[in-house]
Amino acid sequence: MARRAAIALLACVLVAVRVDGASVMEAEIKSASFVTSDGVRLHVLEGCPRGAAAEPASRSPVIAFVPGWSMPAAIWRGQLLELGAAYCVAALDPRGQGESEISAGGYTIERRAADVGEFVARYSRVVLVGWSLGALEALEYVDRYGYAALAALVLVDSSVGEDPAPPSGADFSGALKHDRRAAIENFVRGSFRSERAAAEIAALTDAALRMPLEASLSLFPRELPRDHWRGIVRAFPKPLLYVVSAQFAAQARTLKRRRPETHVAVFDDAGHALFVDEAARFNALLARFVGEAAEPPLAPRRD
Repeated sequence: MARRAAIALLACVLVAVRVDGASVMEAEIKSASFVTSDGVRLHVLEGCPRGAAAEPASRSPVIAFVPGWSMPAAIWRGQLLELGAAYCVAALDPRGQGESEISAGGYTIERRAADVGEFVARYSRVVLVGWSLGALEALEYVDRYGYAALAALVLVDSSVGEDPAPPSGADFSGALKHDRRAAIENFVRGSFRSERAAAEIAALTDAALRMPLEASLSLFPRELPRDHWRGIVRAFPKPLLYVVSAQFAAQARTLKRRRPETHVAVFDDAGHALFVDEAARFNALLARFVGEAAEPPLAPRRD
């Protein structure tokens, strides 16, 4: 029942979406799955504008979403339904999350980065969007497997190793061990600045409780130094968008100084799940960024 409650957040399979307040298009969102190289079935939500049967190589890149710690792919429903009216979209349920298999192992940054790579490999070219822990898993994927499949990268409200450093998070791990349900419910509630329905909070909490406690604790990549992430971000040679709430605004300013070509946006009035709190603003920002990233580079001048 908990698993079904989480996916009920995306109850509409075929939804009419109004674009620019005028024309109406349809986004068709369907469930799919694939089996990883270590034999784990991972669930994916996929969609394209209605009438687009496949993802032609000539089209814009697929916008591929990876959620954060313990959260299901369905948390991206506002992006899948609206952006899916104009782009092909996909959202991954990482192992142990959402509708994906609860595997016996693989709850490490290394294996989850491989999972991201195998998710990305389903499409010809993607704009990869990672939120929170999903952003670090996206960065680890880039570090280990390269960026050839990516048109661009979007990091959402995650520490990327720039100054100032965030709190250690040790208190949260302790709270999970002491009273897991209460700690996760507080985490879910605290991810939003906007008022959310009790049923939504309950569904996300239940979804997070699917994963075994020790597996959920092992997901935090504490063994990697902060400069690991900083080095990957600064070296990334393609378009990069860093979207943060107020908690990472200072890191965003530092990254902009060190990597001036980075696109930075700060959502001062949103919570950690800023793409839910301010979905319209986030979707417009992402659509504009994807449009720019999809444009072919200018040919060199021959004067």
